[in-house]
Amino acid sequence: MKNVKISGLSKVLLLIIAVFFAGSLLVPMWQIQLEAPQYPEGLVLRLHANKIGGDVEIINGLNHYIGMATLHTENFFEFTILPYIIGGFAIISILLIFIAKRKAVLSFLLLYVTFVILAAIDFYRWNYEYGHNLDPNAAIRVPGMAYQPPLIGYKQLLNFGAYSIPDIGGWMLTFAGILMFSIVIKEYKFNKK
Repeated sequence: MKNVKISGLSKVLLLIIAVFFAGSLLVPMWQIQLEAPQYPEGLVLRLHANKIGGDVEIINGLNHYIGMATLHTENFFEFTILPYIIGGFAIISILLIFIAKRKAVLSFLLLYVTFVILAAIDFYRWNYEYGHNLDPNAAIRVPGMAYQPPLIGYKQLLNFGAYSIPDIGGWMLTFAGILMFSIVIKEYKFNKK
């Protein structure tokens, strides 16, 4: 079966996808919001493609009391490779405009879905290690208590409510995936001969 060319509309969507990928590198991708009575304005940890931002020092200070390790960008190899991976996705999106083959777009979608799954597993592993590997000599110890924030959604951690949700960059990556899926559906469903 010959490799069918994609439509002009799909090429425009690929350009938008490339913009979403490139744009996501300039803004935070994920955020963990912490709310507690002693912090009515809340605290936020922002994960960019290449660094940890937000109220990192305050959160590290609080984590010290419960025995959690402090968070530092240099402790995570992911921040060194993630900008290249996402930048590579932007470049692939542009190349697909010129390749213009629907099988290539399908392969790219499958690659991206695999990346998202692996990233979610890695993020869960981060949260698990930081929430469970506690210093036994910490000032505050609650037997059986772990401080693992949720992968996504809400979780109560002692007197803190933790919300783990996409930030602007995360939504851009989500829309990029939705647009890719839309291209595949459009090209395979409506361009059958």
